[in-house]
Amino acid sequence: MKKLVSLLLIMVMMFSLVACGAKEEVVETTTAAATTAGSTEEAKTLEASITVQAETSWLEYYQAAVARVIAKHPNAKIDIIEVGSFDHLDTIDKTDITNSDVADVFALPADRIYGLAQNEVLATIDAMAMAANVGGFADYDAGLGGNFKVDGDYLAFPMNIETLINFVNTANAAASNVDLSGSIEFTTLNPESMLVPVFNAWFGVALANAGNIEMLGKNEDGSLFSDLTVDWADLPAEKQAVFTSLFNYWKAHDTAKTSLWDSSAAWGYMDTAFTTGGQTSIRLEGPWSSGSLSNLAGAGADLEILPINQVTLNGAPLAHWKGGWGLGINARIEGEEDQMLLAQALIEEIMNTDFAVDFYKGLGKIMENVDPSVYANSDMPEIDKKIVAAVIESYQDAPARPLFTEWGQVWGTWETGLLSWAAVKPATVEAAYAEVQASFKAMMLNF
Repeated sequence: MKKLVSLLLIMVMMFSLVACGAKEEVVETTTAAATTAGSTEEAKTLEASITVQAETSWLEYYQAAVARVIAKHPNAKIDIIEVGSFDHLDTIDKTDITNSDVADVFALPADRIYGLAQNEVLATIDAMAMAANVGGFADYDAGLGGNFKVDGDYLAFPMNIETLINFVNTANAAASNVDLSGSIEFTTLNPESMLVPVFNAWFGVALANAGNIEMLGKNEDGSLFSDLTVDWADLPAEKQAVFTSLFNYWKAHDTAKTSLWDSSAAWGYMDTAFTTGGQTSIRLEGPWSSGSLSNLAGAGADLEILPINQVTLNGAPLAHWKGGWGLGINARIEGEEDQMLLAQALIEEIMNTDFAVDFYKGLGKIMENVDPSVYANSDMPEIDKKIVAAVIESYQDAPARPLFTEWGQVWGTWETGLLSWAAVKPATVEAAYAEVQASFKAMMLNF
């Protein structure tokens, strides 16, 4: 019996030693796995196949990024679907994520994140690990990355920042005696010296922000509000001043019979007026318009770039939004580990900061996590360096862009109110504001 007990004790001890050894090994393996979380693709060769959406002008850069990923994972396959970003999003809206025309990795504007999240289009990504691999993020959640976090899940990775800046035709400015050396007050300019299609909220918000006008905001309890439902008499002076300026701007263009208040003809009118020899010195636009505006300004010879805040409205600097785009992963591959790892590896390579200058040259996009000196000290043309510097400065001073889905109704509401002036011909700013107020009151009934 003693021998049996001894034998049993020995066996128990041996089992315990083996178990302890196994437990220690598991702990070490788990720790190692945690240490390399998000970069598992470097620890093993992936054999998955994925697709990625790219616009035509992006192809060269994307092909190079894909080649770098394939060099690390020679058994993987990445096909590029050549399609515009908004066309691709339209395909998602009209069909679903299982459609073969919908890519596994694709670009999306930040303002679409909540709608895509609600429709379960996007896979959850290991954004913090990806950010650590890519590098350069001082505070990931405080920047564009935080905008892609919905209900605790990161659904896209920062692609680029964007905001509006001022494009100047220096020849036209000189002919019109527009002083570009300091602050430029919008209300003192000739109405055609600076053209802004203010009826379009994308541009109109730059003036509204100067007066702290909240077209549609959300309270802490989740309820919605709009400053533009308030009666004129109760509207704060700084907000009244914005509408007084807008009314005077419309009245001057209405009297001159320009096309600025025509949603179809305004764009052609602005291009003609900004052409060297025309009457327009300043255009408020995004960096994506640099090519076309450069051509209008003496093939670039007459083009200068200024940050948005160099122009003021009633003494307050214009300010757009902290806008931007992200790269997301199709939710259909969320359960496929190798495909997800390959998709994340591709995004990391597309956003490789070593290629930030090539990224700008190929896509016209500016990485959030790259020091401005990288662009300033590059071989980029001087005008591009000025564009990047102006965007970064304008972005830093801009308020956050509203991303909640209800804000989507503001676009048509603002445009309806502003464009109504051309038909109604309000005689006073109070009457003009009443048209806008009526549009926003009607919008708020939808909520």
